Parts: sequence; C-alpha cells; structure tokens
Amino acid sequence: PRVTPSNNDKNNTDNDESEMPFGLSVHNHESPPKHESEDLPSNEEKRNTTKSYGTIDDDPETGESSQQESPPETDSTPAPPVPLYQRIWQQWCKFYNKNSFLVLVVCAILIAYAYPPLGAEYLRPDITATWIAVLFIFVLAGMGIKTEEFAKAFQRLYFNVFLQVFNFGVVSGIVYGFSRFMVYVNALAQSLADGMTICASLPITVNMVLVLTKSAGGDEASAIFNAAFGNLVGVFLSPALILGYLGVKGEINLGDVFVKLGLRVILPIAVGQFLQKFVSPATEFVKKYKKYFKTAQEYSLVFIIYTVFCKTFKNGSDASVGDVFLMIALQFLILGFVMVLAWFSLRMLFRKEPTLQAMGLFGCTHKTVAMGVPLINAIYEDNPLVGMYTLPLLIWHPMQLVLGTAVAPHVAAYVKTKQELLAREKEEEENKNTEDTIKTMEMGATVHVNNSTEHDNSQHE
Repeated sequence: PRVTPSNNDKNNTDNDESEMPFGLSVHNHESPPKHESEDLPSNEEKRNTTKSYGTIDDDPETGESSQQESPPETDSTPAPPVPLYQRIWQQWCKFYNKNSFLVLVVCAILIAYAYPPLGAEYLRPDITATWIAVLFIFVLAGMGIKTEEFAKAFQRLYFNVFLQVFNFGVVSGIVYGFSRFMVYVNALAQSLADGMTICASLPITVNMVLVLTKSAGGDEASAIFNAAFGNLVGVFLSPALILGYLGVKGEINLGDVFVKLGLRVILPIAVGQFLQKFVSPATEFVKKYKKYFKTAQEYSLVFIIYTVFCKTFKNGSDASVGDVFLMIALQFLILGFVMVLAWFSLRMLFRKEPTLQAMGLFGCTHKTVAMGVPLINAIYEDNPLVGMYTLPLLIWHPMQLVLGTAVAPHVAAYVKTKQELLAREKEEEENKNTEDTIKTMEMGATVHVNNSTEHDNSQHE
C-alpha cells in the first residue's frame, strides 16, 4: 500500500536499522527527500536485504548499501583419499626419523647374520672399523666435550660426586652381582652376563640425558657438566672397572689393551680438544655442518656394530635365542630397579632441590653407546664373543630412552609442584621472621619507654 510515513514510522525504521545484523550502522545525517508516493519497504524486507555473505557498507551520503560481496564459492568436491601405500610410507618415515639409530642397528645385525664374511673379512674391519671409524668418533667426541664446564664442579660438589659414584659404582655393582647369580644358577650365558657388566661400567650419555633433563624441568647446567666429566673420566675408569670385574682373560693382553686405548681413544680425544681450543676454523666448520657430522658419526657406530656381529656370527657364540630374550627382560627389570633406587636416594639426599632430583634420575642410570661400542671393540678386538659383549648395551640404550620419555612428563609435574610448595614455605618463613622482628622491635620499644618513665619518675622524686 502507498502511505505517507509519519514521524513515528521514521523512528521505528531507525530502530529497526540499528538492530540489523552484519554490522550495518545508522548514520546521523538527513537522507534525501523521498516522494510521498514512493514505496516504503517493510521491516521484513529490510532484514532480508542484509542476509548476505561478506561485509556491507552504507553509503555516507544516502545511507543505502553501496557494496555487497557475493557468497564465496566453496568447492564441495571431497579430497581424494590418500592411497594406503602412501600412508604406510609416511608413518614409516616418521618412525625412522625418530628412531633412525635403532632401525639401522637392527638392519646391520640382520645383514651380518645373513652373510658374516663380508663384515668379518672382506671389508677389512681391522682397519676400517677399529681404526678409521673409531678415530673419527673420538675426535668428534673430543671437540664436543666442554671442559670449561669443569669449573662448575665445586658449585654442587656433593651432587656431582653422588651422581658419578652411583652411575659408575652402584649400577655396575648391582648388575655384576645379579649377572653372576644368573650364571651361577645356569640361567644365562656367560657372554651375555659379561656384556651386562660391561654395559653397566660405561659412562653417562651426552645428548639423551640433556634432552630428557630439559623435558623434565631438571637442572640443565648439571646435566652438561656431568655428561662432559663422566665421558672424560670414563675413558680411564670404564676399562679399569671392566677388567676389574671380569678379570684379564687369556685372550686379553693387558699391555696391548692400554696401548690401543691410548692410541684409539685418549689420543683422538686430546686432538679434538686441541682443535676446539686452538683451531677455531675447524670448530666453526664442524658447527656449520653439525647435522652431517652427527649422521656420519651415527653411521660409523652402525658400521662398527655390523663388523662386530659379523665376527660373532662367523665364529659362533655360547648364547641361544632364549638367552637373548632373557637378557632383554633382565635389562628392563634392572634398569627399572636402579631408576627407582636413584629416585628415592635423590629425594632423600636433596630434599629441597627438585631440579637436581630430575636430572639425577637420568644421569644416575644412563649409559653411552657412542663411547661404549668403540671402547668394547678396543678391549675385546680379538675376542670372537665381542658381539655378545656389545648386545646388552644395544638393548639398554633404547630402553633408557623409552622409560625416560615415559616418566619425563610426570617428573616435570612433580618439579613444578615441588617448586611451588618450596616457594610458599619460603614465603611463610619470611613472613614469620618479619613478624618476629616486628615483635622484637615492639618489645624493645616498650622496654625503652618503661625505662624512660622510671628514669623520669626517679628524677622527679
């Protein structure tokens, strides 16, 4: 119908416009005069004009809509499903990136089992594995050990001594006693029992303990120091512990062992330290291509493991498949036991240091494969059972990573809660001391006033 808008109608129209969706605004200006016969849209029609996608802007002169975007075009066609083989390949790549060393070790052992003479003879392991690969690994290890961290040894001397004694002494003593018992009752092969003792006599890891300490909220400075110090001391202490526990057997010439350790382990580490301190271009070069050097070091370790197992498979061993699975189960139980023992010992000795407790949990029980494999190969180079001596370490290494990754979030939550509790206790203690100080001052002031009053009274009298 054709009607003439009244003032009330105009007010209603303005109110309707102010409630429109999509951000339509009402402008405080006069619209151009409209003819009385012009059709006025109803409120419902006004609302319908605003139901659109995008934004709508009012023209500043007329108050009418000057721009309206059309709805975005949507592609309703579903994405084609990913083929099964691509999904399997993606999952495999993800797993390999996280566990490359474990995968390569398993493949190396399987290849060694398939054709032992290749790694035992044809690849000249007496040169390629025992000299070239070992020298390369320990030169890089020497360049990575931060001896400047040793200056921090006296900052937490009690904790550092406890960790190193537990890692070298307590763990190796427990494993040695348990493995001798298993041999005594004829439950485990002698070579695997000796391998468990060798594994327990090795020093702490470097990268793994630092990563787990960081994820658990532990003391990273203590992790760096103890990793560097433990690996440097382990070069001398680990062979002494191994030969002390197992004795100097007939196939071992003690003089030759120390000569080989000096040439293959101590000298390369010294060269690496020299390059780190005095040849900065070499250090910068290694830092620049750190990723590639780390991969090369990993492949060198895998190559040493391959040649070691080629030698073992060629000459045979005294261990059966059942012995290997029993050793794996025993390693898991022992690792869990020493972790629990270390945790309760740390909580008892370092009650108010939750970050040290977190770091010590990993530092007390971790064993390095990067230095362990070359050390074992240097000591037992001519022993046909060297593969069985190495196998327990290859089991302990991924096992400590799995258990450490599982407990790290719980340890981090404990550290956070413990720090908050200690902070509250410290605040309460400070408040109590403040109150005691105030009371003491008030009592002193009262005594002073009383003394002054008595003095004035005596003078008055």
